[in-house]
Amino acid sequence: MLSRRYLIRSGAGIAALSALPVPAWATGTPHARKGHDELSGEDIHLTIDRTHFETGGRSGHAVTVNGTVPGPLIRLREGQDVRLHVTNNLDEDSSIHWHGLLLPFQYDGVPGVSFPGIRPGETFTYEFPIRQAGTYWWHSHSGLQEQMGHYGPIIIEPAMDHDAHRGAAWDRDHVVLLSEFTPMHPHEVMHKLKVGEHYFNRQMMTATDGDMSLADRLMWGRMRMNPRDISDVTGAEYTYLVNGHGPADDLRLMFNPGERVRLRVINGSAMTFFNFRIPGTEMLVVQADGQDVDPVPVEEFQIGVAETYDVIVQPADGAHCIVAEAMDRSGMGVATLTSQPSARAEAPPLREPVTLTMTDMGMGGMDHGDGHAMDHSMRDTSLLPAHVATGPGVDMVSAMPVDRMDYPGLGLDNVGHRVLRYTDLKAANANPRRAPERELQIHLTGNMERYMWSFDGRKFSAVTDNPIRFGFDERVRVTLVNDTMMAHPIHLHGHFFELVNGADDRHQPLKHTVIVQPGSKAAFDLTANEPGDWAFHCHLLYHMHAGMMQVVTVRPLA
Repeated sequence: MLSRRYLIRSGAGIAALSALPVPAWATGTPHARKGHDELSGEDIHLTIDRTHFETGGRSGHAVTVNGTVPGPLIRLREGQDVRLHVTNNLDEDSSIHWHGLLLPFQYDGVPGVSFPGIRPGETFTYEFPIRQAGTYWWHSHSGLQEQMGHYGPIIIEPAMDHDAHRGAAWDRDHVVLLSEFTPMHPHEVMHKLKVGEHYFNRQMMTATDGDMSLADRLMWGRMRMNPRDISDVTGAEYTYLVNGHGPADDLRLMFNPGERVRLRVINGSAMTFFNFRIPGTEMLVVQADGQDVDPVPVEEFQIGVAETYDVIVQPADGAHCIVAEAMDRSGMGVATLTSQPSARAEAPPLREPVTLTMTDMGMGGMDHGDGHAMDHSMRDTSLLPAHVATGPGVDMVSAMPVDRMDYPGLGLDNVGHRVLRYTDLKAANANPRRAPERELQIHLTGNMERYMWSFDGRKFSAVTDNPIRFGFDERVRVTLVNDTMMAHPIHLHGHFFELVNGADDRHQPLKHTVIVQPGSKAAFDLTANEPGDWAFHCHLLYHMHAGMMQVVTVRPLA
């Protein structure tokens, strides 16, 4: 007879085996390749499939395009026409949004807003002229497929050969697409966030962490808020990727000694702000969100989800570590930029975790006394304007939001070297001078405990019949007020807007995505000159999925 001890030990062994990653060959699912192929021309074919992905000991399902993570680099030229034939082999609807591209709204690729989506087994053809140049990207706008690998880069060459960017020429370029991988299904990630917003946070403060006073600790406790609540999903769950490669994959990007290298940095992640640097190497920022800017020398920059920055570097001969450190400093993506094929640069250690301050609560400059005034104002919804809906979805109010365009990003305000700020950006080419005709204020709202996110207190499902309306060619100054304690990268489809960042009105930088810092406000000037219905949302995937999205409709006023 089998002993009880034998059965227990056998059961434990079976349980341990069942917890191991299942190899792709055992599931019958194709294995995703790391890195991207390159496609160009007037007819481009893309196929969406379910695959399997592995890196650094983590393994799980993926949704890939043409079998790779990221999907293919699509290289186009300004002035050409393109037809993109997208076949969906999934058992669910899918889509592709061409992030940052100017195109007819019916080809923007947002199901329920601009087209019905691509059903299983069907092929949809996107067809539009290429009206711009620069660095962009594409991704799914269906469900949570973007988290699973459904994204890729776009490079659009200018109609004429590239200029020297006012002396900043380059000899070669590399795409550096930042993202994350988790073996956990994204719907399970969403479920865990709804159950407990700190589920993935392994950097919670203890009673002895940091130099916070007892009064401040009590204040945070009364607000039911956590000063280490920087990122919803962290390195405890994510493996951070560079061009589909985790840190264990030892990705190398080559250059020849003496070359100037253009790095096209794209944040194609679902949820992660990255702090990007190459220790010991200066970077010259020459483009933001695909648009030329006057060159800015920096040693580090924060890149929000969906933003792009092009930088030019002239590295010394040898190996240099490309570091994309998660904003909460729970992990990093790494690669080696090297002139020696066998050389590998060692990654620096993670820096100390970031802790939020009272300014991040929208309380900068207030006299908090014993903390009761602060506790009251953070939840006093009477401070909100009348157009903001209140209720269970709104549990925070920024009492004194201030413009933080000059803020380099959480954790980068005291690093001791040059860090990019929005106030450094100036458009390289003059914009038409035109004053705004009206002003619009939109509040970014949420309840972090319930994981509810919204614009003006209304979730997307509640506002689809009441879009934000702009007259065609109307010039509007939009001010975003962040009533939450998290940074939000806000993206408007189909348009570029001008950041109101202190530059003169002819050289406000053009962007399609702006980070609105915690407890702050940010303004942009928009000329609504692209007719149709457009998505407008936070580009943190789970925030958008939880309701922080609206529709912008552009129609003639008459």
